[in-house]
Amino acid sequence: MESTWSLAQNQLLVPTGLDERALERTFNTLLGPGVEFGDLYFQHARRESWSLEDGIVKDASHSIDQGVGVRAISGEKTGFAYSDDINAQALLKSANSARAIVRSGASVAPQALTNANDRKLYPAIDPVTSLDNADKVALLQKIDKLIRAADPRVQQVSVSLISALDTIIIARSDGVLASDVRPMVRFNVQVIVEQNGRRESGYTGGGGRYDYPQLLASDKPEKWARDALRQALVNLEAVPAPAGVMPVVLGSGWPGVLLHEAVGHGLEGDFNRKGTSTYAGRMGQQVASKGVTIVDNGNIEGRRGSLNVDDEGTPTQETVLIEDGKLVGYMQDTMNARLMGMKPTGNGRRESFAHMTMPRMTNTYMLAGQDDPEEMIRSVKKGLYAVNFGGGQVDITNGKYVFSATEAYLIEDGKITTPVKGATLIGNGPQTMQQVKMIGHDLALDEGVGVCGKDGQSVPVGVGQPSLLIEGLTVGGTQA
Repeated sequence: MESTWSLAQNQLLVPTGLDERALERTFNTLLGPGVEFGDLYFQHARRESWSLEDGIVKDASHSIDQGVGVRAISGEKTGFAYSDDINAQALLKSANSARAIVRSGASVAPQALTNANDRKLYPAIDPVTSLDNADKVALLQKIDKLIRAADPRVQQVSVSLISALDTIIIARSDGVLASDVRPMVRFNVQVIVEQNGRRESGYTGGGGRYDYPQLLASDKPEKWARDALRQALVNLEAVPAPAGVMPVVLGSGWPGVLLHEAVGHGLEGDFNRKGTSTYAGRMGQQVASKGVTIVDNGNIEGRRGSLNVDDEGTPTQETVLIEDGKLVGYMQDTMNARLMGMKPTGNGRRESFAHMTMPRMTNTYMLAGQDDPEEMIRSVKKGLYAVNFGGGQVDITNGKYVFSATEAYLIEDGKITTPVKGATLIGNGPQTMQQVKMIGHDLALDEGVGVCGKDGQSVPVGVGQPSLLIEGLTVGGTQA
């Protein structure tokens, strides 16, 4: 099988007449006076999406985009330029533009480029071509019919398939030359049901870094479809959520999105270097309950948030952020790591060649504990059991968050009882981590639908956690 480097080189450099000597000439231009570090990020992106609503294919799109981003760094200053064209002239023009933003002081000579990465967390395959178009449409129609046949209360069904292939090459002035071929597939389904004039919805899906045949294995789309319908029907029976301070049990898996937002962003290196994170300057301090260990792990095979190398060519790794309640690490790209006197952790990410690199999460989750999730429920006299979440808002500077639960239940006398609607969780990330009283042995990662936004950029991520019992959490609802 052709190597990842050969695949990337043939896709990005060979068609435009570029070679490694052309890259070295670009660095000779980029590394003018005062430029300490520079890199080139080549990307070829192929995207496809299919969507079906109420039995009709509403959208089918296919796009190809490519370009190169050129970055020059001097101290805390960054010069950045990009081009939609990949050729020698565009490279030199972008290099001159990036250098002009930061030039001052002495020059640094570029080092010889060496290609060294050979990790394979996912296959170098094109998922777009892994299934015939007719079969993609047939799958969407099959799911639509399955849901409608399952319950007469179904009013609307929306199903979509999305696939992508990103081929990248990263060349750095310190000699690093890395490449990656990144497949991605995703399935989404939303169901709207109606009963006695009341409408409710359910939503689910999944995916990862593989092709359509793997996505379809073990009837996963059918399972997700039934779960979306189940959620919608549960919400038909939901009563207004209570309001007040109470114990909350969070389910495993996707509820880790609260952890991602309320804690994860605050542990990214740039916020801590600038002192804007609530965790800034707290390394080694107890910031969570004993037993709480949170990691960011970008090298799990096939996961949506995984990368062989990050967008700066640094191999991804498992980075322990909080260990047994103590803050022990931040997520770093090369620039923030250098300025903070730390090592890069493989968390330099960007949405595309037209965007700047910054520290971002990959797959972020809490490790399992020893507690029985059923015992958590039995220990609560009156509280909330939250198993699915929608949107939320977080203030990085103080850790305050608000999250809405899309599937939640009352806990009464140690038993899960009535489903509730309109529940929101309100709190402070570090404080919430101090209120964790039980940690389940049932760690689960999400199904593969996470998208993270930061400074206007979106990247795919993974989240996860075991079941958690959190005492004294503020629940916003409609019943006092």
